[in-house]
Amino acid sequence: MYRLIASLCELELIDAGSRRGTYRLGLKLLRLGGIVMASFDERGFARPIMEQIHEATGETVFLCVRRGFEAVCIDRIDGKRVQSLALKVGGTLPLHAGAASRALLAFESETVRERYIEEQSLETLTPHTPTAPAELREVLAEVRRLGVSMSDQDVTLGIAAVGAPIFGLDGQVRAALSTSGIREAILGEQSRAAQLTVEGAAEISRQLGYTQRETDS
Repeated sequence: MYRLIASLCELELIDAGSRRGTYRLGLKLLRLGGIVMASFDERGFARPIMEQIHEATGETVFLCVRRGFEAVCIDRIDGKRVQSLALKVGGTLPLHAGAASRALLAFESETVRERYIEEQSLETLTPHTPTAPAELREVLAEVRRLGVSMSDQDVTLGIAAVGAPIFGLDGQVRAALSTSGIREAILGEQSRAAQLTVEGAAEISRQLGYTQRETDS
């Protein structure tokens, strides 16, 4: 047993614990675990959650990831009543427009957020799109504070959406879940879209290995 433990220590798979005779997982093993988790497809974890939200709300449900300075839709379930035309699978939106897009941008590092605001042309999609740098910074800060992104007709007039970030094992934002439909169905007092989207994103994050820490904001 001691020879086995010594070999594992040499390989950095385990480390000596704080008390004599105890051991803990080594950094190499944790790094290997991170590589394995990173290879899992977000869609595989997200799809059952998306189906649950769709069944409960009847609305369009999206899964998006960031590629450069755009949000890319990698999965979608069409709404039963209204099928949003703004974002098909493989389609993109700028990171300042839409609930999923801003959920992705808001939880990126400050460096990424500032590069986007300073370097990108903040395109106006509707009169409600936040295009002033100060306004966008304020909106993103609110998303970080609440943990949910609200899109009120800023991509398509009459259409609203809610979005929430999905985090990976390393605590970095991996994707965003979004529910979209007619404004009153999404933002009305009786709507459960925001609650279900936030809870769904949290469950997908948990399945990806994310554990919320007290320092998370």
